[in-house]
Amino acid sequence: MKKLLAFLIIPFLSFGQQLITENMIFDGQEREYMLYIPASYDATSEFPLLFNFHGGSGYAGDFIYTNDMRPIADTANFIAIYPQGAVDPDGGTTSWIHKAPTDHDDIFFIEAIINSLNENYLIDQSRIYTCGYSEGAIFSYELGCRLNDKIAAFVAVSGSMLSDYYRNDIYEWGPCAPIHPTAMMLIPGTNDDNPHSSYDGFTYYDLPLYLSVDEITSYWSGYNDTDINPILSELPNINTSDGSSVERYSWFNGDGCVAVEELRIINGGHDWPGSFGNMDINASLEIWKFVSKYNTNGLINCNLSSSPESSIIYKNLITTIDVLGRKINTHQGFQLNIYDDGSVEKKYLIK
Repeated sequence: MKKLLAFLIIPFLSFGQQLITENMIFDGQEREYMLYIPASYDATSEFPLLFNFHGGSGYAGDFIYTNDMRPIADTANFIAIYPQGAVDPDGGTTSWIHKAPTDHDDIFFIEAIINSLNENYLIDQSRIYTCGYSEGAIFSYELGCRLNDKIAAFVAVSGSMLSDYYRNDIYEWGPCAPIHPTAMMLIPGTNDDNPHSSYDGFTYYDLPLYLSVDEITSYWSGYNDTDINPILSELPNINTSDGSSVERYSWFNGDGCVAVEELRIINGGHDWPGSFGNMDINASLEIWKFVSKYNTNGLINCNLSSSPESSIIYKNLITTIDVLGRKINTHQGFQLNIYDDGSVEKKYLIK
């Protein structure tokens, strides 16, 4: 077990909300993560955690603007964490899935962050979630597989799951081994041409490296013992100029009432919907709506729910405007969020 040796807290925001950078010495390296504490946190009730992982060669300070969970955390009452990947010695870029001669495992880095947060904040340990983009999505699968005792649900955007060959023969991690019903959602683009996120998977010289979307959904629906056939719902093509549309496939009635879900971006590329690429959905909002329903036992209040999981109605953000009706993309001041079900949410954000 790796040990936390030191950390430094640097606050950037006031007025209740806090964006904090924390540093720790982990596995002989100085590591960093950003922590967003909403104004509603007062240390009297347990808050869920949501980890957000940037892609390969990326930075947490940039990803927080691509996948901005701050306005969602302000109203939904959770703590958002943006860890920073370490520099890979082979190539000098930031990475989660490290190459030789590196022998450290970032699974334990995330475990160290969780342990540190448990010491400093009141955390709902049954509601720790992860999501990621590209290589961060691959890493989210690994957390779902190998830190499953702590991860309640996870989401992967534009990134695939490693094959057993890759996991066992190259990294020697062993097979994916979840231990509880685990809800998961993936948001893939059917035209994503990256080898590690191709919709049809990727094989190199007959060696399977990355699973296809069908293989991923088959694995997790099979593990969770969901319905065999998914329910399809086509989402409104709100933005016809982005060249893509969205279909939702949902496998319901798994153990613990969990579901497996695919938000398929038809003609989508290596996107983060809502920030770039497809603009029919807001991936950040979809992520929280999905994971927040679950804890490590499955669907919250599974046995008490008066309506099945399949009856949940989703709504998608169409646009955000200011008091004069002008479209905006900011996280400060008065704003109106308009959804495709006709509802309007009024907010006033302090940055």
